Amino acid sequence: MKILVTGGAGFIGSWVAEGFINLGHNVVIVDNLSSGLESNIPRGAKFYPMDINAPEIERVFAEEKFDIVDHHAAQVDLLKSIDNPEKDIESNLLGTLRLLEHSVKYGVKKFIFASSGGAIYNEILGLPSTEELEYFPPSPYGINKLAAEKYIQYFHRMHGLGYIVLRYSNVYGPRQGLSAESGVVSIFTQRMLSNQAISIYGDGNQTRDFLYVEDAVRANIMALNSEIVGVFNISTNKQTSIKELFSYLKALTGYSGFPEYTEGRVGEVKHSWLSNEKAKQVLNFEPIFDLKTGLKRTIEYYRSRVSSAKNR
Repeated sequence: MKILVTGGAGFIGSWVAEGFINLGHNVVIVDNLSSGLESNIPRGAKFYPMDINAPEIERVFAEEKFDIVDHHAAQVDLLKSIDNPEKDIESNLLGTLRLLEHSVKYGVKKFIFASSGGAIYNEILGLPSTEELEYFPPSPYGINKLAAEKYIQYFHRMHGLGYIVLRYSNVYGPRQGLSAESGVVSIFTQRMLSNQAISIYGDGNQTRDFLYVEDAVRANIMALNSEIVGVFNISTNKQTSIKELFSYLKALTGYSGFPEYTEGRVGEVKHSWLSNEKAKQVLNFEPIFDLKTGLKRTIEYYRSRVSSAKNR
């Protein structure tokens, strides 16, 4: 199949694109490189350096004739969404809407959407969060992710566009950047390997559901091969505190320092823990990487980068 992966130069998108290529699919990547890196683009992918809101993207749809759109391009910084909600609407909502319009016009069969369970759910309504909960997203980023999901469902009802929404928990692993809220693993790892000071927002008792990136790739492959439509949490169904995460990474890296605790950040939930029971039952999804295995792989990646930088 011919698959468009938006955001395919970014962290998760590049892994997903690589996974599709390894299965023999024809992959095209659209990415404006605002946060992604051209070096992340997997060999064998065709690349258009372009924003998803650019008028020229319609020509890409017309010429490439995609079977599937896998949409990972996004503005993912929660604090930026609070500072500039209008910009977040343009990136995360209007961008998705335009992709949906082009998908219908040019015969796309299925739209896979990378959403965010951590940004959409509010822990006050109960943990672990399930897909059936009422939603009160605590930030414009979460609001726009949820609104994009609703537009996807509308295009399914009105135009028959197949879809699967994947609500990720906190994905981590090699290639992750340092700016996103969910980038705590990469931030801690790189600072520990460089023997730099580390800050923890709040008291460190806040929890997250950490999912290794290769499990997120497997979820996309399952979505690609499934005939059903729906919204699914993609998670480990386990919560880990930031204090615990720090301790695990400290032991694995040999870091000798201690964290500095600073004021918590506006718009962040205290606890994020996603039930993956629906994905297990319907998609047959179950993560295969436990946290310590994923952390070891992540540390190996960043350690090799630190060594390469020193040898230049």
